[in-house]
Amino acid sequence: MAKRPLVERGRLDTARARAFAPVGTSPLLPAAGLHVLDLTRVLAGPVATRTLALLGAYVLRLDAPQLPELPDQHADTGFGKRSATLDLAADRRTFEELLAAADVVVTGYRPGALDRFGLSPEALAERRPGVVVAQLSAWGGYGPWHERRGFDSLVQAATGIAVLEGSPDRPGALPAQALDHGTGYLLAAAVLRALIEQSYEGGSRFVRLALARTAQWLTDGMDGSAAVDAVSEPYDGPDPWLAETDSALGRLRYALSPVSFEGGPADWARPPVPWGTDAARLR
Repeated sequence: MAKRPLVERGRLDTARARAFAPVGTSPLLPAAGLHVLDLTRVLAGPVATRTLALLGAYVLRLDAPQLPELPDQHADTGFGKRSATLDLAADRRTFEELLAAADVVVTGYRPGALDRFGLSPEALAERRPGVVVAQLSAWGGYGPWHERRGFDSLVQAATGIAVLEGSPDRPGALPAQALDHGTGYLLAAAVLRALIEQSYEGGSRFVRLALARTAQWLTDGMDGSAAVDAVSEPYDGPDPWLAETDSALGRLRYALSPVSFEGGPADWARPPVPWGTDAARLR
C-alpha cells in the first residue's frame, strides 16, 4: 500500500476538452454546471458527492431498489442531492440516458464489482467521452486483498489504528469514521482537479482512492504518544458548526460542511430527501 500514491489518477483516452463551470456565480461555486452520478453507499463516497453538491454540482444518487440505506445515514450524506432508485440490470436504457448527461460518475464498490454492468472506467469513457470516473474502495484495486469488501472500522483494525487508539489487548477506535470522511474529501478534490485537467488537456479521466491508503497517510509518523497542543481558546460546544433546516424528513439539526473558503457557499442549497424520492434524471 505504501508504494501506491494517495490519489491515483490518469487519462483514459484522447477525448476533446470540455468547459464545465460557468463564471461569475455568487457565492463562488467551483462545481456549478456539473452533473454527477453518485453510485456510492454509506459514508466515503456520499461524503465526496455531498461536497460536490455543496460546491454547486447537480448530484443524483442512484441505489438498487432492493438495497435501502439506514435513514439517518442517508439523510446525513444526502444534503444537496437528489435520490433515485434504478435496477441497472433491468433498466439499461435509463442508465445510458443518465450517463449521456453526466460529467462525473462516482462509484464506491470493491474493484471489479460493477464491471459486469459496463461500469468500468474504460467502458464508461467509451460511451461517454470526456467523463471523469471516480472510484473508491476499502483496500484498493491491487494487492492480495483487492477483491475483499471492507469499511472504515475494518480498515482501522487492519492498519494498526485500533492499536494506536487502544492496545493489542484492548483495541480502540477513532472517535469518528475519519477514514471515510478523509477519503471522501480527498475524492471530491481529486474530481475537481481531474475536471480542470480535462478542460485544458482533454481526455476522459479516472481518479482512485482507497481507505487503507488514506489510513497509511493519516498514521505516517504517528507513534501513539505525540503531545497534543493546547487549544488556544476554550471550547464552548458545537453550536458554531451546527445549523437547522426544515425538510421532507422533518426538522433537521446537522453539522455544516468543513469545506469553506472566502466567497464560497455557507451551506447546501437543498436539504436531504427520503431515500428514492426523485426521478432518475440529470437535467
